[in-house]
Amino acid sequence: MKALGMLEVYSFTTAVCAADIAAKTADVKIVAFDRNRPVSPDVPAPLVMMIKMVGDVAAVKSAVEAAESYAKSKGKFIVSHVIARPDDKIEKMAYLMDINKDKYNKKLPKSFLEED
Repeated sequence: MKALGMLEVYSFTTAVCAADIAAKTADVKIVAFDRNRPVSPDVPAPLVMMIKMVGDVAAVKSAVEAAESYAKSKGKFIVSHVIARPDDKIEKMAYLMDINKDKYNKKLPKSFLEED
């Protein structure tokens, strides 16, 4: 993995749209969507989503910036970060909370994990 980009936003729709913008902006691969349902009443939305993407460092930075800009324009941005040349052990962490592991999605292929 050359770089790992992460973007955390409120709402599933914002996450999907931001991931689409990221993928169209630069040569990155969207590898996971994570979700969390915060229990705090102070959270402005019932669902927090994280998008994880990989690619070259410059591509991931560009994709994260574009996706972040979209999320901010919708008032749904939380945080983003790019890790350049992450340690090999970090790759496993990227898939820990993958939404594809959900009990409703067990039949979905992990095709996005396959190498091109």
